[in-house]
Amino acid sequence: MKRWDAIVVGAGIIGLTTAYHLAKTGKKVLVLEREERSIGASVRNLGMIWPIGQPIGPMRDIALRSRDLWLEVLRDAGIWFERCGSLHLAYHEDELQVLQEFVSQVPNGSETPVIVDASEAGKLSTAIRREGLLGAMYSASELSVDPRTTVHQLTRYLAESLGVEFRFGESVRSVEPGVVATSNSYYEASEIFLCLGPTVGDLYPDLIWGRGTRLCKLQMLRARPKHLDYRIGTHLCAGLTLLHYSNFAKCRSLHLVKDRLNLQWPNQIAHHIHLLVAQHADGTLTIGDSHEYGFSFSPYSDEQVDQYILDYLDTFLATRDLEIVQRWQGYYPKHEKESFLIERPESGVTVINVLTGIGMTISFGLTELAIGTELLA
Repeated sequence: MKRWDAIVVGAGIIGLTTAYHLAKTGKKVLVLEREERSIGASVRNLGMIWPIGQPIGPMRDIALRSRDLWLEVLRDAGIWFERCGSLHLAYHEDELQVLQEFVSQVPNGSETPVIVDASEAGKLSTAIRREGLLGAMYSASELSVDPRTTVHQLTRYLAESLGVEFRFGESVRSVEPGVVATSNSYYEASEIFLCLGPTVGDLYPDLIWGRGTRLCKLQMLRARPKHLDYRIGTHLCAGLTLLHYSNFAKCRSLHLVKDRLNLQWPNQIAHHIHLLVAQHADGTLTIGDSHEYGFSFSPYSDEQVDQYILDYLDTFLATRDLEIVQRWQGYYPKHEKESFLIERPESGVTVINVLTGIGMTISFGLTELAIGTELLA
């Protein structure tokens, strides 16, 4: 058997960034992926590198470090990105109050978000609805990539520039210290890293399902602007997003927003809809998303849920200017309290998994942390 220094199982963004860090230390790396190409959460997301969504403290630090590494790799690899920043739009006084409270909690520094008035928000994003807009929180920290192309371009960069070897269409049957058995062969390595999302539960079920993890199903949309010069300028979101991210949980006024939105948008609340909008190099927008939690789901998308998404979108971005061109579902593991896990179930075997929908945002920072820990062990 041919031998590698490290084998990474899974060619999603966590597997790719794990391979990147390993290869940068000079290790000979093999990546195994059961699909013919990456088709999971890493290509079905919004393409947002979104540090502003992480709680102040270690998670925000990981996200900002990850953003810096993203910039380095994207430039080296010649992959499209936009340093677009983000706007949290406020059309109600309680929303603006929550944003002001959040900004007051962020330590002063170059990455500190700021409150801008409606006029300034309109300059940052000329596409947003101005009527009723009271202000917004602007953050310069966020990046936009196109997940449909970025993951595949990153794969090619790792192979051509860092010598990482990839074998697609190889389903892993078993893992034991030093050996990975697939549908086709056996592979040896000193270290094995499993970066498999929910399918890590097929190999170590207690590690993921035993800790109370569920699955989350998303519905998402792709839109084409009806005008060639249509640009949203920044990532966009509005009031419902304040209820989704735990970084706002400590804001005293959040309960006012929650009470009002429960009355005003009950269907959106029932389907755990909050809206993020990102724009890509070809001008198209990714819009999402709804959230359904459980272990098995209907295979069919719910058109009514898509309409609930569009109804709320129209409150801050006029849907008449957009044509919906694609609809799809996404899946990822979801834990109520844990954002990720780094576990070593056996000697020489490390599991690195994200347990919520922030894989793109924290990928490079999380796997740097995991690999650093591993190399020091």
